[in-house]
Amino acid sequence: MPEQTASATKQFTITRVFDAPRDVVWRAWTDPDEAAIWWHPRGITTPRESVELAVRPGGRYRYTMIAPDGTEYPTEGVYREITPPERLVMTWGSPGDPDETAPVLTIELAEHGERGEQTHMTFHVLGID
Repeated sequence: MPEQTASATKQFTITRVFDAPRDVVWRAWTDPDEAAIWWHPRGITTPRESVELAVRPGGRYRYTMIAPDGTEYPTEGVYREITPPERLVMTWGSPGDPDETAPVLTIELAEHGERGEQTHMTFHVLGID
């Protein structure tokens, strides 16, 4: 059995219910135009020209968030699993980080509400420092 490091076992999960159908939330994760709007916290921007998504197993993604003071936060990773419109698994790191040791994001989207008009999202990160 491989030895697990402390950082490989650190993890967290965020769950949210969005007032949007699952296909709309899926596009927020897989369409570069939508990702540029959605992939950053309040007060930070992600310029559309910085977003590249090759949404397929083995495909790479990259984007850069920019803080109000001009500080840039480039991020990139590799898609490991794609199951439209319900599951994405990808690595998450900085440019140059080895993909084998990068944290892994798992995003699961489930229809929610009586008619599936909402989406329950589970966002899980494994292997953070």
